[in-house]
Amino acid sequence: MSIRFDNRVAIVTGAGTGLGRSHAMGLAARGAKVVVNDLGVARDGTGASQTPAEEVANEIIAAGGEAIAHGTSVTDAAGVEDMVSQAMSKWGRVDILINNAGILRDKTFAKMTLEDFQNVVDVHLMGTVTCTKAVWEIMRQQSYGRIVFTSSSSGLYGNFGQSNYGAAKAAMMGLMNVLHLEGAKYDIRVNTLAPTAATRMTEELMPPEMLEVLKPESITPGVLYLVSEDGPSRCILAAGAGCFARTMVYETPGIYLSADENSPEAVAAQFEQLSAADGQLPLQQAFEQTEAFAARAAKAMGITLPPRQGGG
Repeated sequence: MSIRFDNRVAIVTGAGTGLGRSHAMGLAARGAKVVVNDLGVARDGTGASQTPAEEVANEIIAAGGEAIAHGTSVTDAAGVEDMVSQAMSKWGRVDILINNAGILRDKTFAKMTLEDFQNVVDVHLMGTVTCTKAVWEIMRQQSYGRIVFTSSSSGLYGNFGQSNYGAAKAAMMGLMNVLHLEGAKYDIRVNTLAPTAATRMTEELMPPEMLEVLKPESITPGVLYLVSEDGPSRCILAAGAGCFARTMVYETPGIYLSADENSPEAVAAQFEQLSAADGQLPLQQAFEQTEAFAARAAKAMGITLPPRQGGG
């Protein structure tokens, strides 16, 4: 069955160039009404221009679609509220939010200023939070929402010289996990994209031959699936060059140390065993780990635990 977005309204941040532009165009081509958001800044977040957002919106309209441009910064709560208000005034709903806007200020941690660290976290993390908060109640009231956060392999696995970017991008997983749980009964599905693409954010980090195969358009089909009606929730989708994979976090079975055994030396002696992957499991929420640890300790101590009460 073909994936369509007819009568759906989408907001895509950072949609004036690169990945965001590709996502906006892809949504519009399949029937979505699109708010094209872009502040029009340089890669480091300096400057501003309405032109990139307007050009993409005009391109969508010229192709027969519906779009409006909005040039607010994702860190400007009032501007974001205005953007959402314009979408509601024009179309009456917001179904999809793709948080894509970002900046780079790469330096080693030793040379990085606190200002550069804060600015990157503000755009990537707090910008995502600000935009998501602005549509959250709308999605709850209409019992429908599809939200994508944008992470990175730098956040999931680390990359030299990107402590600010990596920290902000790693935060996407934690935010997704919680909002997945809180949004589930309202059919709000929350996923994270971990893309690698040839954009102005990466053009200086990769050789030309690699950039040639890493077209942003090769990633967008995965995003369109994530925000589709039957898409998943709580998925970290890695994507690039037409390749797609799923990043998942597992916990090993680990070990139990009694009160008499529990020491740094015992942890050191059994570190290889507690790291063993055999029998590892994905956890669906934080309290599952607490319950597993408590149950294992109680069994070893001959204690019967009472049934769990309420949520975790």
